[in-house]
Amino acid sequence: MKSIIENLKLFKRVYIFLGIIISIVTVGTIGFMFIEHWSFLDAFYMTVITTATVGFEETHELSTYGKLFTIFLIIISFGTFALAISSITKYIMGGDYKINLKQYKTKKQLSTMENHVVICGFGRVGKQVAEDLHSKKTSLVIIDNNEDEFENSHLVDNYVFIKGDSTNDDVLASANLERAIAVISCLPKDADNLYVVLSAREFNKSLKIISRATHSTSVSKLKLAGADNVIMPDSIGGTHMASLVANPDVVEFLDSIRSQGNEGVNIESIAFNELPTEYQFKKLKDLKVLKIRTITSVTIIGYKTAEGNYIINPTGEEEIVPHSKLFVLGTPSQIKHLNELLGLK
Repeated sequence: MKSIIENLKLFKRVYIFLGIIISIVTVGTIGFMFIEHWSFLDAFYMTVITTATVGFEETHELSTYGKLFTIFLIIISFGTFALAISSITKYIMGGDYKINLKQYKTKKQLSTMENHVVICGFGRVGKQVAEDLHSKKTSLVIIDNNEDEFENSHLVDNYVFIKGDSTNDDVLASANLERAIAVISCLPKDADNLYVVLSAREFNKSLKIISRATHSTSVSKLKLAGADNVIMPDSIGGTHMASLVANPDVVEFLDSIRSQGNEGVNIESIAFNELPTEYQFKKLKDLKVLKIRTITSVTIIGYKTAEGNYIINPTGEEEIVPHSKLFVLGTPSQIKHLNELLGLK
């Protein structure tokens, strides 16, 4: 019901003028049928040529009451009919219809989306986030005031864009946060990111929220507001550049461990609930780690305990329990092979 009302609002102008036209034609048709006792077709034809002022002759000889009704019909339709037709034409040809149709398609797409990521802000940072998630084939909803920036990117045909201010609750809610898996706030102002974090957490308590921060003093506030992770791009960039001087080979190697389509090397995580039941509550050695390594060439490089502690190069005695995770290293094709071997989605 709500979606129907919203769709009616989008095309309100067209519906109003169509309603006016239909009302005039209906009144005229019924009037001629009642007064002159004409057939529906003759009455409808007479109404159309009268309201459209095309100047054709009457269908039949009019009675006195018929002539008075025709005068009345001409008066109420004079200008109104022409205005309605011209307004609808202007609405369609002027571009408003195209904009509203685009909004309708966006709303329809959003109503069916789930497990998607909402990116607030499509500036320098937001665009990079979208590019990286695009390589992972992640479903995205992007919110920004500057639609031109998105329209000029290669992502335009792949993802849903909402034009608006992310700090507006109605705009943020339109991204279907109830069924999203994460919100990434990439706005340039920390105050705006703080508001997005607060609103997003209110909409969905289980949502993963990642926020950008410009000032270090904002990190604790953003986490207090509900952000799971806070990233300072400038700080990370500076640390990265310094590391290129201190340990260039190590940094370049780590840089290569990222997904770039079908190229490069990936580090992927496998959560307890993603594994088939026959692999749950087993030790790593029970999974025959060496055989996995032999068959798929994937290496298990890390293990996260249920308490959140990380173990590098696990020995095999670690047990796969709820909230624990495995971290594997391999190429996209090798990891795909591992997924097939373990029956992972």
